[in-house]
Amino acid sequence: MNLVSGYKGVVGFVFGNENSPNADSYVERLLDRISNSKLEDDRRNAITELQAVVSESQASQLSIGAMGFPIMLSILKKERDDVEMVRGALETLVSALTPINHGKVSSNEVHPALMNADLLSREAESIPLLLSLLEEDDFYVRYYTLQLLTALVTNSPQRLQEAILTIPRGITRLMDMLMDREVIRNEAILLLTHLTREAGEIQKIIVFEGAFEKIFSVIKEEGNSDGGVVVQDCLELLNNLLRNDASNQVLLRETIGLDPLISILKLRGSAYSFTQQKTFNLLSTLETIKLLIRGGPETNSGKDYKETNKTTLVQKKVLDHLLILGVESQWAPVAVRCVAMQCIGDLIAGDSKHLDLLASKFLGEEPQVEPALNSILRIILRTSSMQEFIAADYVFKSFCEKNVDGQSMLASTLIPQPYSMNHAPIEEDVSMSFGSMLLHGLTLGESDGDLEICCRAASVLSHILKDNLPCKEKVLRIEIEVPMQTLGAPEPLMHRMVKYLAVASSMKQKDRNSTTSGNSYVQVIILKLLVTWLEGCPSAVHCFLDARPHLTYLLELASNLSETSCVRGFAALVLGECVIYNKSNDSGKCAFAIVDAISQKVGLSSYFLKFDEMQKSFAFARVDSLQMSKSFSRLSAASMADIEDVVDANEFEKNDLDHPILSSILDSYFVNLVKRLEADIREQIVEVYSQPKIKVAVVPAELVQRSGESDGDYINRLKEFVENQSSEIQDLLVRNSTLAEDLAKTGGGNNFQSEPSDRLQMERLRRDLQEASQRLEALKTEKAKIDSDATLYRNLATKTEADLRSLSDAYNSLEQANFQLENEVKALKRGVGGSSIFPDVEAIKAEAREEAQKESEGELNDLLVCLGQEQSKVERLSARLLELGEDVDKLLEGVGDDIGIGGFDDGEDDEDDE
Repeated sequence: MNLVSGYKGVVGFVFGNENSPNADSYVERLLDRISNSKLEDDRRNAITELQAVVSESQASQLSIGAMGFPIMLSILKKERDDVEMVRGALETLVSALTPINHGKVSSNEVHPALMNADLLSREAESIPLLLSLLEEDDFYVRYYTLQLLTALVTNSPQRLQEAILTIPRGITRLMDMLMDREVIRNEAILLLTHLTREAGEIQKIIVFEGAFEKIFSVIKEEGNSDGGVVVQDCLELLNNLLRNDASNQVLLRETIGLDPLISILKLRGSAYSFTQQKTFNLLSTLETIKLLIRGGPETNSGKDYKETNKTTLVQKKVLDHLLILGVESQWAPVAVRCVAMQCIGDLIAGDSKHLDLLASKFLGEEPQVEPALNSILRIILRTSSMQEFIAADYVFKSFCEKNVDGQSMLASTLIPQPYSMNHAPIEEDVSMSFGSMLLHGLTLGESDGDLEICCRAASVLSHILKDNLPCKEKVLRIEIEVPMQTLGAPEPLMHRMVKYLAVASSMKQKDRNSTTSGNSYVQVIILKLLVTWLEGCPSAVHCFLDARPHLTYLLELASNLSETSCVRGFAALVLGECVIYNKSNDSGKCAFAIVDAISQKVGLSSYFLKFDEMQKSFAFARVDSLQMSKSFSRLSAASMADIEDVVDANEFEKNDLDHPILSSILDSYFVNLVKRLEADIREQIVEVYSQPKIKVAVVPAELVQRSGESDGDYINRLKEFVENQSSEIQDLLVRNSTLAEDLAKTGGGNNFQSEPSDRLQMERLRRDLQEASQRLEALKTEKAKIDSDATLYRNLATKTEADLRSLSDAYNSLEQANFQLENEVKALKRGVGGSSIFPDVEAIKAEAREEAQKESEGELNDLLVCLGQEQSKVERLSARLLELGEDVDKLLEGVGDDIGIGGFDDGEDDEDDE
């Protein structure tokens, strides 16, 4: 009783105090009819009404959860023969566990469906009882039972998973439903899909029950990728069974094979049409391919089975199907093309045979046949979808990873074209080689000011140059023609890229408010190319420093507080590479000159801070989190299928203007490279400060022999001079080394700061202080709002507690009154001997009248005796008075007048008595 009372109190608090009692009383009356009515039709009508009201009212859902579950379970357990009642009970339970969405539901509001699912799953006999109903002959009983189990596993997955594992043949009964009628089968697939999420033991049992054969049988029956949502549910179930489970992947490969999976990817018909559901089906299939390629957790034999999966897929010509979906079929949805190219990248990564296979593939029809890599590069340069660019760029990243021969092959095609060819329309690039097309993209944006194509081509070039010194030196020799010979000689490709970097900076300055412009990430990608190019390549450093404005521009870029932390950090990396890979002896280009310029223009402490700011930026912080791919399901289907061509502006952090695409471009390899370069830069700066700046070129006067000075004195003076100079040099070297080590360890100091660097430091500190003040004010405002909300909720909680207490007191009072009434009823029952519940009022009245008459007769007799005694006394007194000669009548006159009325009444009483 207390639980029900408290539950009703919650109902009243959430849904209002007026409607809830009505809903409670109505549900209670219906439940009473179901439990106590003697008419079967009345019970069935009551359960039909109950199902209707529960499906429409959240208050009724809460009420049935508090009062009705035991009654419903009792029907399922004891009235199996009454099919209509069992159907009604199951349908009512399904309605109680199905959320009712009346507009937006707040996060702190009670969810009746979740509460009911939790209550029902806690019932000890509920799950075994429901599983036993799957063996009933009635179609609707089995159907509603599966729906109810699906609702339970959706809201309380862990409890249901644990319960089913403890029930004998529990999984087997569910698997048997896959062989039932189509509607039952589809509902069973959906239930198993929810049940196998993150449940390894259930996954293994289902696999050994023949899940793979049944899944692909249903997919084939439904029409493969052209089928409906049932195909998507089957593929999602298949992905649950394969995800992070090496044994299941091996079992699939060695039992039924991968041919049924590959057949889903085959596009049928001449006019390929992609409905939304077909898109979902293909995305689910590509998710399966991706799971097989990437495998599960690393084990002793983990790498072997992953390679076997890849080899088997390649033997089944999956690469051809992926190229058709991702590259050749430009009519396919963007989401399908992107995931297909991601699968291509995963398939070829780290396998020389697969890399060579991709390099040998040709796409198109005669005469428009071209290598597959050329087609993928064209997608990078032409596509308007940012996601498609990222996916295609991932293919080149995987192709060039630890593939020296592939990089050299691509670099060998980088042959400069005449200026007219470089600036021809991009549609005319069908006959171009890979290198010519790439150079075309690198120089295309010069005329129209659109550097996005140049930026994408630079990303591909960075993959070709990564960890490949011969390719870096080869590309250094590439020179780009200028528009007119009168404007100068051809310039190296590296100088042209630095020029575009400066153009991107100026364009960004003109439109500072446009955060979604392509130029917001052009700088970082070009800087990434320079970092990759200069790494381990002294010739590239020498080429970069050949133009003095390059160093000046990089110093300004690194110290420009209006740039993002990534831009400043990457510029600092390029400057650091000019120190650690510098082999020049020229006074203006040597490592000491670069360090001195950094100290003068930026300040060493501020310079080292650039690395910390960069690694704390939005782009770097998300690299690790984005390595984990999200699983594809019904919930994520809509968002996956509708990939937007423009990145959502909401993805920008308020305190960081780095473009979201950078978190996809900056992979873990590059992040580790940045960390390694930072340590080398700090160490090299210490080394530079420990060496003399330049060799002594001017002969001091002390070294010249004085006139008249003997040779012996001259030699002794020279020795003394050399000793003093050597001692001073050693002291300076030790001092410089100590100061540089302290600076590198602590991140800065004031020993190497000049006045400009001090001003920059003060400006940075002032900016940091201003930002901290703004954050503090925002935190204060937020704290005040939180305190206000907390006070409001405390008051609301106090009021609710008082309401509940008053309801409890009222209920206790009613119970006491009820107890007293029950005691009185029991006493009355005992008084009448238990012959009748209600006493005979007329008999009691007659008995009372008879007793009253008896009492009045006794009193009258007593009164008559008294009157007789008084009469005898009067007679004796009258006789005595006569003897004495007194007139008795005269004496008695007036006696009794004052009580005449009373005497009259007494007379009437006497008459009545008579």
